[in-house]
Amino acid sequence: MIISLEEPRHAAAIEALLDRSFGPDRFKKTAYKLRDGVDPIPELSLVAIEHDEFGNEILEGTIRYWPVTIGGQVAGSGVPALLLGPIAVSERLQGGGLGSKLIRMSLNKAAALGHRAVILVGDAPYYARFGFTRDLTLGMALPGPVDLDRFLGLELAPGALAGAAGMVGSAEVGMPSVIPNGVAPLAMAFSASRDISESRLWRARTA
Repeated sequence: MIISLEEPRHAAAIEALLDRSFGPDRFKKTAYKLRDGVDPIPELSLVAIEHDEFGNEILEGTIRYWPVTIGGQVAGSGVPALLLGPIAVSERLQGGGLGSKLIRMSLNKAAALGHRAVILVGDAPYYARFGFTRDLTLGMALPGPVDLDRFLGLELAPGALAGAAGMVGSAEVGMPSVIPNGVAPLAMAFSASRDISESRLWRARTA
């Protein structure tokens, strides 16, 4: 299994996997309103690839992140964050830990790139293992119906979502730096951060 950055040649296979995983109605979900017209962040779009006996690629998993802002009446004035999803794993590998590996690898990379917070809509018991919690999104709203128990947040840097409130909106990929002025970038390996306890590290381990 090879996990690498998504490339244009993977697009059709990714869409086919997402269709199988979430059905044709997936575009009606609220999260897709935040993705409409905005490209996923290339550095955080990962794919899991295997090869058949002839050397052909078989896409087994995908994960993407999108830039969003939380609150703020003026463009660029809200709290920047990442929207995680969709993430999908092929039917034959579901339950084998590939999804957890994609999440941990991408969260480590997001932190290394200086991103400070992640939100998502997903199964709370599953995402709790990575540190996601409903407590961090209590003051936020999404542009459409959603089960609020599934609206979760994660701080990649301590206090990143402190006081974050208001409507979540989409943001351009070229938005201003996610690192506030005067704050140094996080270490390239998030597991090296001294500010986060051992329970908050996303290094690879058994799911």
